[in-house]
Amino acid sequence: MKYNQITVGIVTFKSEKVIFNCLKNIKKFRNILILDNSNDKSLKKRIQIKYPKVNIILSKKNLGYGVANNIIIKKSKTPYVFILSPDVILKKNCEKNLLNSIRKLKNNFSLLSPISQVENYGFFEKNIKQKKKLFEVDYVNGFAILINKIRLKKVGRFDENIFLYNEEIDLCKRLKIQKEKIYIDANARVKHLGAKSTNLGFEFDKCRNWHWMWSQVYFAKKYNNHFYVILKFVGLMFLISIKIIFYAIFFNKKKNILNMFRLSGIFNSLIGKSSWYRPNLT
Repeated sequence: MKYNQITVGIVTFKSEKVIFNCLKNIKKFRNILILDNSNDKSLKKRIQIKYPKVNIILSKKNLGYGVANNIIIKKSKTPYVFILSPDVILKKNCEKNLLNSIRKLKNNFSLLSPISQVENYGFFEKNIKQKKKLFEVDYVNGFAILINKIRLKKVGRFDENIFLYNEEIDLCKRLKIQKEKIYIDANARVKHLGAKSTNLGFEFDKCRNWHWMWSQVYFAKKYNNHFYVILKFVGLMFLISIKIIFYAIFFNKKKNILNMFRLSGIFNSLIGKSSWYRPNLT
């Protein structure tokens, strides 16, 4: 097992403020493939000047996180793909420790993730405190996942109906149904800046709130009784509506707008509409 058997895959969208720090801290991996969802020719040129061996694909439209990562996985020529968000920085020895864990697991895993600066791991339904440095979990967060492509064939890649959020949780769910193994390597550490992968500011906040709710409903519908889903999210819509009235009374325009986007995301997903909302770039 060598470093050249791993491709680092990074999906960017208006990520010029963070991508260079991300690339600077990738020391060992030489196969790096970026898919830029904002079709930024200037950014591609800047990256290629500084990192000429990095392969960059420009997408003419914003494909979303899951679809873009599927393209990276498909185009990669290595047995493993290390999916990274552009706002992730690899800590010292992260690459070495991941490689060691692959050797220890003897290919008997589907996903392997490092941990961030959050000591309770923060990715799970319950806080996990483990003495072991390599341990199995139900699901991991999508900002840093090493994928075993061969084992992924059993369930397919990311669900392309999801534009943003929960695509990694859905993938983990399908893998666990098939009794596949997902691990955390507590020796491999990264720093995740969190919600810093793009520079769109409030426009991206609107997009995040809309898609967070759309994806929550979609995931719930996919794996639960539809009556339960309707009951749960209609109740949530009522609570959000109360918040909208409250923030309108107290002139908090930003929170009012964000809650309206959350409400719209839930409603669109409940009635079966696709994840159509895209950030306004004008």
